[in-house]
Formats: sequence, structure tokens, C-alpha cells
Amino acid sequence: MAATDVPTQDMPLWEQRFRAPRHTLPAWAKSAPEHCVFVSDRSGIAQVYCWDRTQNTVRQVTHRPSGAQHCAIEASGGAVWWFADHDGDERGQWMRQPFSGGPDEPAVRGIEPYWAAGLAIGLRGHALLGHTTEEGSAISLVLPSGTARKLYQHEEPAYAADLSRDLGLAVIAHSERGDLWDPGVRILSTEGLAVADLDGEVIGFSPVPGDNRLLLLEPREDRWEPVIYDPRTQERTELGLGLPGETSVEWSQDATSLLVVHDHQARSEVFRYSLAARELTPLKIPEGTVEHARSRPGGDVWFLWSDSAHPPVFRALDSKPRFPVTGQAPQAATAREAWVDGPGGRIHALLSLPGSADGPFPTVFLLHGGPDDHDRDAFDPEVAAWTDEGFAVVRVNYRGSTGYGRAWTEALRRRVGHTELEDVAAVRQWTIDQKIADPARLVLAGWSWGGYLTLLALGTQPEDWALGLAGAPVADCVAAHRQAMDEIKALDRSLFGGSPEEVPQRYRDASPVTYADAVRAPVFICAGVNDARCPIDQARAYAERLEARGLAVEFHDYGAGHSMTAVEERVSMFRRQVEFTRRHL
Repeated sequence: MAATDVPTQDMPLWEQRFRAPRHTLPAWAKSAPEHCVFVSDRSGIAQVYCWDRTQNTVRQVTHRPSGAQHCAIEASGGAVWWFADHDGDERGQWMRQPFSGGPDEPAVRGIEPYWAAGLAIGLRGHALLGHTTEEGSAISLVLPSGTARKLYQHEEPAYAADLSRDLGLAVIAHSERGDLWDPGVRILSTEGLAVADLDGEVIGFSPVPGDNRLLLLEPREDRWEPVIYDPRTQERTELGLGLPGETSVEWSQDATSLLVVHDHQARSEVFRYSLAARELTPLKIPEGTVEHARSRPGGDVWFLWSDSAHPPVFRALDSKPRFPVTGQAPQAATAREAWVDGPGGRIHALLSLPGSADGPFPTVFLLHGGPDDHDRDAFDPEVAAWTDEGFAVVRVNYRGSTGYGRAWTEALRRRVGHTELEDVAAVRQWTIDQKIADPARLVLAGWSWGGYLTLLALGTQPEDWALGLAGAPVADCVAAHRQAMDEIKALDRSLFGGSPEEVPQRYRDASPVTYADAVRAPVFICAGVNDARCPIDQARAYAERLEARGLAVEFHDYGAGHSMTAVEERVSMFRRQVEFTRRHL
């Protein structure tokens, strides 16, 4: 049954929020911007859709039982690309389907199944493809015939970033230095010759034909600053925006300005930066979070916006496009913020409180994933669901989070896992002192990195937490490393300073399984059977070890990878978490 077909009469508000359709910001064809593609779960499972704005028609491209999460559109607008993996394991190939419909076919021929490592669609039927296997990473130039010519190969991860409009240059991100957190940038000719080596985070080439300037972000003190590099003259132009936190930038379609999204202290602001005047002009966007923004031909800006009270909406700065995805989730309570003194500096947290009665409340500490991410003043149906159930929800932007400067993000490498939990413990104590949280009814929960931190805290802070809910977690850092996809292995080596064979004590110190015998709280764990990032076997073994000790443990697997693509499964899993919490808290 599709999510949109489920009757909402008498349905709890939390379930209505979970079932409201979600979607990505549409991408458009470079030479036919009225042809767009996006991903939505409007059918009940995340699938790819194409949108013809001229006809205002939408067509579902994929009908996969396990869903589809990645898509692109050819520059001509004539065909849609989507990535076909095996039931969410992230390994597969890019497929191609005509925009107007028709049979699927491999978009690239002659390459064995791979983990996707970036895709840049160029003009005249060309593309830059990143593909990774156990043998390492490769970057290939895809020709209009569908054949590919390899430009680059290395044992460490690398990613396809962009093709210049004249198809003479390609730019990639690489980790040849062995540190995925400190990437390099290489400009190549499309014959495979190195043109320039740079540092930073690559954004892309100018969209104007004949203009091959490259936009990237480079580290400056405690932030990242945009720089424009000209491969012909080697001239570098530093823009010096001076914005703290995280900054994302992209070219305007005429390359006279940049669209700047600034994320700082859990909220976003958006600017237009004039390259001629070297001035930032704020755009009129409400306070909250901009998940994604793109500069359209003609100067308009498309973006996805929400705040903690209002569900995500697709908006345009200067126009009102009739977006085909309908259905809106009920509003939620507005989050308040707190600043708490911690061992590494002031910690920012977001608090969402139930509407009835006064505290102290049973409280869920909901830890974000990443680890290089952060909780925002953005709509989250899970937060709203817990407050509907009478719980307070606390979200902590611990060290390791983005949006608070490079030093704050990099600090987690001091002692992986434990550094973040020091900050969580400080905020926990503050909520108790402020009579917000009931110390006897504290729940720790999270997904991915948040699930990992949940399990680690239950063993290292056993007296502090009454119950744990861990989704897609790492429970054994060594076992997970051995089974994970190559990109995750490289991330591990960057975080820990080496492989499990090189620095075994650091992996042991960070592993929840090391502290499993100290766990006292009931634990709920769910994991994807095809998860290539946090493999299921090590999570299941951890649950079995707790069960053997007589603890209350529930372990649920779901038929997907790291993420749940089916709405029904998300609803069912959250319902199980609430029931488990009510039963044991």
C-alpha cells in the first residue's frame, strides 16, 4: 500500500508525520532546465521521478521493491540516470531510462558492479563516473556511446566531482595521502594528464562555456573559505567571506555571483555573493534550516526549507513553481536551544518539550549520525513523535558536529566516541539540574553514528541511562571494519590513525563490545540485512552477548541497507521502539 493511500482518519499525529511524503530538491537538465528529476517516497518507498515543468506532469521512473535513492539527468534532458544496487547494499551500477519512459539499460558498459563514487553529467552525452571496488577507486570518462575511458586509479578512495563545459577538464577529490578527512583535489585533462593539484573541497567548474575557472573551499583557521582557481593562469582568487561554521557555495548560472548557504549554530542563512562587487547580500528566507539550495537559470533560487515546527517545503525565491508532490505533515512544537558548559567548550543543544504538564519529563537524548553532521532547527517527525508521547527530546551537537568551526569537528579524533559522550554527559546533567529530565527515565537513542554512541554510552555510562535504542549501529569497530565497504574502511583509518592491525588498542577503546559486560539497561537494536556501512553481523553478535547475560534485548532486522526506504517499515520500527520503551522504562 502506498503511503498516500493509507487513510489518515483517527491516525495518531506522529504517524501522519511519518507518512507525509518526503522528497529531494529537484535537479534539472543543463540544456533543458524544464526537465527535472527527484527522489520521493510518495508511493510508500523512495523512488526516482521525472518532472516535465512545461507540461506540469510527473512520472515514476523506478519501481524497485527496495527503493532507489540516487538519480541524475542528462544535459539534453532526454534521459534519467538512477543507481541500481542490490537491496540497499550500495553496490551496483548506474542505469538509464528515457525521460518520456521506456526500457532501462546500463548507462555505462564494460564496468563490473561497483560502489558509486560520484557522478558528474557533462554536455553532449558525456559524464564523469567514480567507481570503487575492493581493488580501489577509479574515475572514468563516459562517452556518448556508453563506453568508458579510465582517467585515474588509486587504492585509496577518490570521487568524481565535475567536468568543464568544454569537456576538456575533469576534477576529482582523492585521499592519496591516506586521510579521508583531509582530501586533495586534482584537475585532469580528459586524456588523463594531471593539470594541477590543490587542497580543499571541490565544488565545480563555472557553468559558462569557455570559462574553466574552478570553485572550491579551502581551510582557513577555524572555517572553510571559497576560492576560485583558473587552471590556465594558475591564478587564485580568495573571497574571504568570513562566515563562521559551515559554508556551502555554488556558481550562479551566469558565473557572475555565488549562492552561499551558511549553516551556523543549528540554523541556516542564504546569501548571494557578487564576484564583481565582492559583496554578500542576504536573501529573504525565514529563520530555520535550508537543506539544499540551487541557483536556477535566470537567477531564481530553488530550496528546501523547514524549521522544528514546520515540515519541509519546496520553495523558490522569485517564482512559484507547481511542485507535483503534495501532502503535508502536521506541525510540531518549536524547539528551544540551550548552551551548556562542557569539557571542550560551550555545547549547543536543542530541546523539544511535550505540551502538557511541567517537568521533569521522561527524556530521549536523540544523537545525530555522521559523525560530521549536526542537528538543526529543522523538522523531524521522530522528535515530534516522542513529544506527542509525553517525552522531552534533547539533541546535542557534541564535538565532532559541523556548524561550530573546524576545531570542534576535528576534536572527536582525540578519543573516538568518548569525546562525544563527554559532551552528552554534560548536557544530561544540565537537563537534570534544570528539572527538565527525570534522571530515572532517560533514554539514549540514535541512528548510524548516533546508534554507535548509544551502545558505547550504555557500557561506559551504565548508571546514567535507563534504556537504549540503537539503529544501524557499530557495536564492534574491528568486526565492522572488516566487513564494511572500502570507503568506510578508509574513514576508519582516518579517524583512528590506522587499521585495526596498526592501532588495535584505539579500536578496542572505541568499541561498545569492549564494555558489553557493564551494560545494565534494556536495549533495542535494529539493523539492515544489506548494510555495507554498519554491517549487521557484528550488531547481531553484540545483541546476542547481552541476551546471554539475561538483559532485556530486542533485535530487529529490516530488508534494506543502511537506510530505510519504505515508509511502512519506518512507521513499524518506530512503533516497536515506543512499545519497547513503554514496557521497560
